Amino acid sequence: MSLRSVCRPATCRNIVTVLFRPSWQLRAISAFGPTILTRGAKRKTVVKLKDLPQGGLPPLSENPKDGASNEPANDVQTRRLPPAFQQHYNNMRKYPDCVLLTRIGDFYELYFEHVPKYAPLLGLKPSAKGNKDNPIPMAGFKIEQLDKYTRILVQDHNLKVAIADQVKVSAEDEPLRYDRPVKRILTKGTLVDQDFIEPYENSYLLGIHIDGLVSSASASASSEAHDKYRRTTKVGVSWLDLSSGDFFVQTSDLATLPSLVARIAPREIVFHSSMESADQIALQKLLGEIGWVFQFHRPSQAASSVAEWASMLEKPVSAEDIPHFTAQELAAGNIVLDYVRDKLHDESVQLQPPVRRSDNDFMAIDKQSLRGLEIKSLIRDGSFKGSLLHAIRRTVTRSGARLLNQRITSPSMSLSVINNRLDLVDEMLSHDALREDVTALLERTADTFRLLQRFSINRGDADDLLALARTVEVMSQMSEILHDHILAGQRSNEDAPSDKGCLWDVLERLDLEGPNKLAKAILTAIDEEGLTRKHNNEDAGREEAEEMTEEVMEADAAGEKAPQLTRRASISKPPLSADSPELDSQDIWIMRRNASSALGITHRQLDELRKDKHQLLLQLRTQFNTDVYFQWSLRYGHTCRIKGKDVHKIDISSLPGVQNVSSTKTIRTFHFAELTALGDRIDGAKARIRTEEERMFSKLRAQVIQNIVKLRRNAAVLDELDVACSSAIVAKERNLTRPEVDNTTSHHIIGGRHPTVDIGLKEQGRPFTSNDCFVGDSERIYLLTGPNMGGKSTYLRQNALITILAQTGCFVPAEYARIGLVDKIFSRVGSADNLYQDQSTFMVEMMETAEILKRATPRSFVIMDEVGRGTTPEDGLAVSYACLHQIHHVNKCRTLFATHFHALADMTVDFDDLSCYCTDLAEERDGGWAFLHRLRPGVNRTSHALKVARMAGMPGEAIGVASDVLKARGFGESPQGMRNVSEEVGVAAMGGRG
Repeated sequence: MSLRSVCRPATCRNIVTVLFRPSWQLRAISAFGPTILTRGAKRKTVVKLKDLPQGGLPPLSENPKDGASNEPANDVQTRRLPPAFQQHYNNMRKYPDCVLLTRIGDFYELYFEHVPKYAPLLGLKPSAKGNKDNPIPMAGFKIEQLDKYTRILVQDHNLKVAIADQVKVSAEDEPLRYDRPVKRILTKGTLVDQDFIEPYENSYLLGIHIDGLVSSASASASSEAHDKYRRTTKVGVSWLDLSSGDFFVQTSDLATLPSLVARIAPREIVFHSSMESADQIALQKLLGEIGWVFQFHRPSQAASSVAEWASMLEKPVSAEDIPHFTAQELAAGNIVLDYVRDKLHDESVQLQPPVRRSDNDFMAIDKQSLRGLEIKSLIRDGSFKGSLLHAIRRTVTRSGARLLNQRITSPSMSLSVINNRLDLVDEMLSHDALREDVTALLERTADTFRLLQRFSINRGDADDLLALARTVEVMSQMSEILHDHILAGQRSNEDAPSDKGCLWDVLERLDLEGPNKLAKAILTAIDEEGLTRKHNNEDAGREEAEEMTEEVMEADAAGEKAPQLTRRASISKPPLSADSPELDSQDIWIMRRNASSALGITHRQLDELRKDKHQLLLQLRTQFNTDVYFQWSLRYGHTCRIKGKDVHKIDISSLPGVQNVSSTKTIRTFHFAELTALGDRIDGAKARIRTEEERMFSKLRAQVIQNIVKLRRNAAVLDELDVACSSAIVAKERNLTRPEVDNTTSHHIIGGRHPTVDIGLKEQGRPFTSNDCFVGDSERIYLLTGPNMGGKSTYLRQNALITILAQTGCFVPAEYARIGLVDKIFSRVGSADNLYQDQSTFMVEMMETAEILKRATPRSFVIMDEVGRGTTPEDGLAVSYACLHQIHHVNKCRTLFATHFHALADMTVDFDDLSCYCTDLAEERDGGWAFLHRLRPGVNRTSHALKVARMAGMPGEAIGVASDVLKARGFGESPQGMRNVSEEVGVAAMGGRG
């Protein structure tokens, strides 16, 4: 802001007249000191030019949360703001990194410099408040639209949003009628009960603690010292989902951190504030990719034990588990929990006790494999449709979908866990009636985990209580159905009873005694009809508000005067006629009258008072022989209104305590003592009902919290049933097979198919060519050759995906599958450059290859496609051979290695555990040809690249030039027979992608 906007020259050269502006416009005036800023009618002060402060404005306090400021303490101009604006301004100073939304009545509003900055993002029209001399910029929206606009700010723009709610304070304690403190801060990782939270994925907040400083060395550093540093530097990782209560901790290292973060897929990552001074590029490289949302936080105090987390947990960590938590896990958990406390402020939250995760418990899928195998999204456009998860998900509940998401990214390494999951899927697949009954019940359940979290922060409402009660009823019915199914199975198979251990396990984990009592109490208390009326009124109000808003916007766009909405709103709600005792009240009660004795008594008293009021109305109508109405307003309270011709001639003096309010030619409004007294008694009865309803709500909420552990356990059982039914449905639809998983280090797959390509081809009426895979034992490495588009890449990916499905506990697309446990899956199946980190495509490829060679164990499963293709043929051949040599002699893991370097087959003839397989291309006599995607032993030394080029639409002249080059160099692929092959063959014979 220029000096000209602050002051203007006076007639004397060294004198300046200072024209004051509000402090939100001119922070500079605070530097003028108390001599200039004087309260009163004085509007200008003369000061010498030399006395004006020079230079930049003083900075804000380093710790803005303490409310301190480097500006003069007696900034009178700021204190002259109206109370609500002063509260907002103070909160803006206290939370300078947040977008501040302050509740004013039925609106949330932006003020001051936030208006031009954020109103355009929200599509809000800026306006102004205050007098015309000192207008204060503002923009706002109805409270019902809070989720809509916070989603835009938090989810779309990665901003922090501070919510300042309106709290009524007593006149004796506070000079203000309302206080507006910031109640919570919304960030991407601290969402709890917002409607816009992704329903089918967890919303994780991730805390990371690193032992020591972050090395500034390049992530591609090849020195052994740097590699050792990455593998020996311990990292504590803690992640939680505030919307569901999930809480995990794990100890890792810098080398595996990127893959771990990719599997967790957090919405927000929190580091200790000491990391803020670190090189931000180094932090991005540390996590393997850009785009993560970073925050830095300093915990208020360090935790010495996980026992100190008890206040945020539904139950304390057991004493025998406490010693197992590492110092890194403790530090990471402390960071993330303190960050949550800081953002939720006074709101409490009940998380599940932290679950310690270990690399030994789950198959490790590195971040390249998550992406390359398209487990959760496609490489091409990031879409969900077409991914593995999309192909296998038939869950009917949101929490069931989240559980399947967790399982598919972290397959189990426990044979007992895997087989228990497969047993449950097998049971659901074998009994259609049971599966359909279970699925039908699950469709009636609520998202219990997220619903319970709303209660844990005291946000649950009557709808949540009803949803919870209905879900508990489903749990009881589910228990009965499973129990009856087990007994029926035993009766029909008395000589050879079937093993129903998986179902007995489900029944034993369902604890319904406390939840059933809770559900009964809720259904006894809540009046569903009243709740429905309440929702109808709210919907009508929203529709009316939207219509009014649209009219105002249309009028503004047309340059016309805005409609008189205030007058219309008053006209649209006519006086209450009280033609029956019930019509004089618009109150809607959502608790049953018999929910408590106090409610019953008070409702009966209210009914009697309404009858008295009705009788009084009828009496007055008879007495005055004209239309009479009773009305209530905030300004005048209870009034009587008579309507008719010459109402001023009606004598109302006979009524006790008459006091005229207003009078027109046809309407006369007045107070009289009997109506006032009766109205006050009715208001008192309503207030007692509201108080009793609030007391009962609090009691029911407390019962929910008392049963939260049992309810979460039961909800987890329902999710497992949902995932099992989903897997059974997919298995039935696609003819999937139950896999056998054992402790060997070999694959034995007969008739394997790619889970997603198979679906795509069948939708087009085309068959998929299945293939076997016996990698392991004496053939630990398959060296695959064959033409482009011959299906090599599809074969690699399908066996990796079959392995993941098997250890997830799902049926697999094969005629038979026996798979030895795999501890890690690695895939090098496609790369793109990473120019942000100064990495070429070949550099990325080599980094991925290096990680495989360093980390693969004899129990790992590796697929590698076209290693070395990003450089010269000679160098690429050398790199490919080196990889095969390392895997064969050092890693000794199961590997599928596809290549167009046919010389590798000759160079590896002395590798005992390597076998060569290939795919072919069949050429017809008439010049046509087709891909044969059937794998066979041997080597195919022809890639047929020109045929694929013609299929892709390369001009015939270019194809001819390429053919001539091949002939000149002694290679013999001819364009003969390549006439419009896309029509004759195309991809019609494809069994997969090459």
